[in-house]
Amino acid sequence: MTQPQPASSRPPALELRGITKRFPGVVANDSVDLTVDGGEVLALLGENGAGKSTLISILYGLYQPDEGTVSLGGQPVRIGSPAEARKLGIGLVPQHPLLVSRHSVAENLALGGGQASRGGGLFPARGVAGRVRELSEKYGLEVDPTARVSDLSPGEKQRVEIIRALLGGARVLILDEPTSVLTPQEASGLFRVMRELRADGRSLIFISHKLDEVLDVADRVTVLRRGRVVGGVPTAGATRESLAELMVGRGVDFTRKRGAALARGEVLLDVQNLTASGSRGLPALRGVGFTLGRGEVLGVAGIAGNGQSELVEVLAGLHPARGTITLDGQPLTGGAEARFQGGVAHIPEDRIHSGTVPSMTVADNLALRGYGRSPLARGLARDLKATDERARQDVEHYSVATPGIHTPSRLLSGGNIQKLILARELHGQPKLILAVHPTYGLDIGATDQVHRVLLERTNEGAGVLLVSEDLDELLSLSDRIGVMVGGELRGPFPVSEVTRESLGLLMGGAHPHSIPGAGQGVVA
Repeated sequence: MTQPQPASSRPPALELRGITKRFPGVVANDSVDLTVDGGEVLALLGENGAGKSTLISILYGLYQPDEGTVSLGGQPVRIGSPAEARKLGIGLVPQHPLLVSRHSVAENLALGGGQASRGGGLFPARGVAGRVRELSEKYGLEVDPTARVSDLSPGEKQRVEIIRALLGGARVLILDEPTSVLTPQEASGLFRVMRELRADGRSLIFISHKLDEVLDVADRVTVLRRGRVVGGVPTAGATRESLAELMVGRGVDFTRKRGAALARGEVLLDVQNLTASGSRGLPALRGVGFTLGRGEVLGVAGIAGNGQSELVEVLAGLHPARGTITLDGQPLTGGAEARFQGGVAHIPEDRIHSGTVPSMTVADNLALRGYGRSPLARGLARDLKATDERARQDVEHYSVATPGIHTPSRLLSGGNIQKLILARELHGQPKLILAVHPTYGLDIGATDQVHRVLLERTNEGAGVLLVSEDLDELLSLSDRIGVMVGGELRGPFPVSEVTRESLGLLMGGAHPHSIPGAGQGVVA
């Protein structure tokens, strides 16, 4: 009988050697070497633009490398398309699940044919349901094949995507920012599934900006910077600080110093009985009321679709509502431009389409809030010299990486577009800053800068309403945190009285009084 080889002598499940990919003017991947063993979770880290997405696109057959080789189990392979990647046993779990909401889980998994639909005859979904139950039980995925996708939570949708990959026979799974919209409880469930898959001998590549998660679930880390591998370390013995320094090339301070906003007790924003309808005419806000102190950061958590977007749009003058809003003792009325002039800055959720005009230049995007007024205009004519001068100052002050101020904003990275929006919205002295997912998808360096800018403004007396799905961000920056559930605001609670776990339970619909600490000392 042939004896099994020692683990050290087996070829890696996946090996990349000398992978290079060039685009016009950019080397996205520069001689990248990477290995993943069977039964291993490898975290792939790097700032935005470091080359992670390009490397994953090569592994999944979306791009072809200009140089280098990809090997599976010691055998070189050519991955010409996603279909070929799946045939070779490579599965991708995308950041945002690609599912048809009105169909059931089984119907979604039957779409596209392949292994998932075999044996189903005219109704392939029937053949899928049994396999879904089998895989669900084996790996603890807890997925009901008959459930309609529109009724699933973000975590459940993520598990459906994992099952899709497993149905295709994946032995190597790529998970791209899988926890970006999950509650702490859902993220913990995902990590449990990942450990089960690892124990089954599968290889996982885990991409995340959340270093605590990386340290929790990964065995090793490979770090990319400017397209090159700059380090690879086991997670045992690593820290957030050491990984962050590898990623950005400098130390990153993870501590935040909140001011004594609550001690001052001066109300800046007073919202009473705010009621609004959503896009389908259903109630989006149900009697929302709260106060925001001068110099305070008020965090707002919640699963997407529970009224956070409508709350911000109402405050920004973009959505009609009933109720009263007072800013600095004066009624807050009028549209978006009037509210901006009254001291309301808005960092929107969709930075590409709502926050900027992609076809316009950096300079013109920076001038959108003041192009018709002095000093950017003289009478009815724009002052292009003044516009360019302000743009140069803003680009330098906010470290916006751009070829020039006349470059279209669509050519900038997500982090630099966010810096552009910050520079425009925070010009002058805004009283109220509405910041919606301000660091979503940003790397550690860009996130650190955004946080520092927001806290600097609170030290100057501005109030910040921070809407985020990143609970660590909320707990780090906020003085108080409220949770939106079904259009209602639970809390706000002093940050000292909540945890990631209690916030996750509140987001899931638990009543504050059922959670120890969360119902005590509430500041309304």
